[in-house]
Amino acid sequence: MIGLEHYLILATVLFSIGLYGALTKRSAIVILMSIELMLNAVNIAMIAFSRYIVPQLLTGQVFAIFIMAVAAAEAAVGLAIIMAIYRYRETIDATQIDLMKW
Repeated sequence: MIGLEHYLILATVLFSIGLYGALTKRSAIVILMSIELMLNAVNIAMIAFSRYIVPQLLTGQVFAIFIMAVAAAEAAVGLAIIMAIYRYRETIDATQIDLMKW
């Protein structure tokens, strides 16, 4: 039987992979994808806690919907910023992006 611990382990592994990708990768697109992975790990943890601790209330599911809305907005704004930087700098390498030098 799958319990709360299994979901929390899955969420921890996904969050760790996302954190590793966000801290070590150089491509801005990969960094955004890693942040999305971290947000999905938080969604899994929120829904698991809601399901196993207070199954009558839907607080975890409601928070997950809000997190998904924030993730969608973050992805849209992030990609727009990356596209604007690429048009000017012609690179999406996070180490090459220095907005102080025009």
